[in-house]
Amino acid sequence: MPYPAFYDPNKVGKLYPPDTTAAVQAGTALNITSADTDTKRTALILIDEQVDFVHEDGALSVPGAVDDTKRIIEWIFDNVGDITHIIASLDSHVPIQIFSPAWWVDKDGQPPSPFTLIPSEDVASGKWRPLYEVEWSKEYVKRLEEDAKKQLMIWSYHTLIGTPGHSITPALYEAITYHAAARQTQPQLVIKGKIPKTEHYSIFEPEVKPEELEHGGINTQLLEQIAGYDKIYVTGQAKSHCVLESVTSMMRYFADRPDVINKIHVIQDAMSSVVSPDVNFDSMADDAYAEFVERGLHMTHTKG
Repeated sequence: MPYPAFYDPNKVGKLYPPDTTAAVQAGTALNITSADTDTKRTALILIDEQVDFVHEDGALSVPGAVDDTKRIIEWIFDNVGDITHIIASLDSHVPIQIFSPAWWVDKDGQPPSPFTLIPSEDVASGKWRPLYEVEWSKEYVKRLEEDAKKQLMIWSYHTLIGTPGHSITPALYEAITYHAAARQTQPQLVIKGKIPKTEHYSIFEPEVKPEELEHGGINTQLLEQIAGYDKIYVTGQAKSHCVLESVTSMMRYFADRPDVINKIHVIQDAMSSVVSPDVNFDSMADDAYAEFVERGLHMTHTKG
């Protein structure tokens, strides 16, 4: 089947108003069965396919994400009749959060640069001082190391709600709309990351759960919804962070349900890792995925 006429691969990674009218018309013209008739139900989970991560000039651009996104768009076109439901997450931030430069200062009152690690010992010694939620911040960095086994990473300001960088990259949005019209179903958009007091890589749960906060726990409703599909595909940005942590949440939640884990397929050629000057995130991610494969997770490709 040829790709729809509205699709231009050269526009992937470019910012423009999505042509939703053309996408709906092309999808409707396929005249294929609606998703609610599927006897074998397939879910596609797209993690944070947003302008700030995908575009080369995005605030937290992931190298390789433009080509990744081309592959996933074309995979959607190739499999439109088999995908029952698309779930797309949106990393959604406000300017001042615990991982943003504005939250911290050093002894000279200077904010940290992006990719700065802030270990709990540096907070205890006063090397880094929180300007907001002082007692919680000290507790947070300790709990992050104890519970999540990682140190706080400072990021550039990204996917801020209300900015272009928060949007799903337009070419992919068109593909999602095309699928919705073709299969007569709505995409499901999952908002995560709005809690200022914690990081929130996984679409299912924050890194540290502030018990007193609304929406601070694990999204069991979404996990159980996903478990009801016969096949679950997962991909997006970044391989090393939000995709990995989302998969980690699934592996942990379904640890005693190997039948669900066996349904999960990570599309590895449609995701890339964050590149840091000091940390090899890609190698760390590969080790984690290899461990999950041993427990029944599947790694696949858009053409495989």
